[in-house]
Amino acid sequence: MKLLSASSIALASILGTATHGFVPSPLSPTLRQHQHDISTTTSLSASSGPLNPFVKNAITIASSLHSLSGQTIVVKYGGNAMTTPELATLFCEDIATLQKLGLRIVVVHGGGPMINEMLEKVGVESRFEGGMRVSTEEVVDVAAMVLCGKVNKNISGGIVLAGGRALGLSGRDDSLMQCEKLWGGDDKSLDLGNVGQVMTVNTELINELLDNGITPVIAPIGMGCKGADDESTVYNINADVAAGRIAGELRAARVLFLTDIAGVLDKEMKLLGRLSCDDIDKLKEDETITGGMIPKVTYATDAVKLGVQGAFITDGRVPHALLNEILAGGEEGMGSGGGGTVVTL
Repeated sequence: MKLLSASSIALASILGTATHGFVPSPLSPTLRQHQHDISTTTSLSASSGPLNPFVKNAITIASSLHSLSGQTIVVKYGGNAMTTPELATLFCEDIATLQKLGLRIVVVHGGGPMINEMLEKVGVESRFEGGMRVSTEEVVDVAAMVLCGKVNKNISGGIVLAGGRALGLSGRDDSLMQCEKLWGGDDKSLDLGNVGQVMTVNTELINELLDNGITPVIAPIGMGCKGADDESTVYNINADVAAGRIAGELRAARVLFLTDIAGVLDKEMKLLGRLSCDDIDKLKEDETITGGMIPKVTYATDAVKLGVQGAFITDGRVPHALLNEILAGGEEGMGSGGGGTVVTL
């Protein structure tokens, strides 16, 4: 597992500072010759022994940044990474660091445990069908209050406190996510209430924020499609579905689903580090992938089929999981090799 060390994370911050406003001045002939002598000596030294860990990590980080230059990364944030205060702080630090390195980051968050807590407080019952929360108007009112309020602002505020720039939004702001009613069940006859299926994404708004160095932090609450009978309906959207659809519409380089699991495991409970969509279909057929893992891999395969280069099912319980998976993959950009499963076409 190629996890980045604390010194590498510090290096990432240094590199981020260096990319903002540093312009090298022309070298004099004497300095150019001196630089050449140093380069020659360094090359000879490097060939005579292994690189030290700091240098190796610097090369890996630089290669990762080169491969992701100008591209967008979407992160679905939830699970233990959200509910554990220490991990939440590290997550915000990771987002701020990636911003300083010049990457375009979009955060889509969940908040199921917080919704459950508030539903219990106000005495509103809810249930799940097929992994989706059946969402009556009362349930959506509570979900919107929790997700668009405290949860959303804690994340955007945490990123700002960590030195980054972030703006909290919901899918209702500037028609960010317009939805149709989603029906559940294999025959699409199960009424899930006001659960939304995302039909359009306002990518112009997201890109405008990214162009200005701001990370959109998006709560998965949407609206009906403009001109439709349900235009004024408020929809609850599964955060994984929202993240995958937004990543696809943005043609993002990566989408990372931070979860409470190590990734996709084989029948011997060993991590499968990289899978294609065909691999996943076969693993579902032979029941290697079952239960709660099925929707997770479905969201990942849907994202790559929409044009995302790689979908990561990432163990959010690992400190600095985001930095590890984005920066430890080098030029190929396929993660650290030990922090989860990468899904590609």
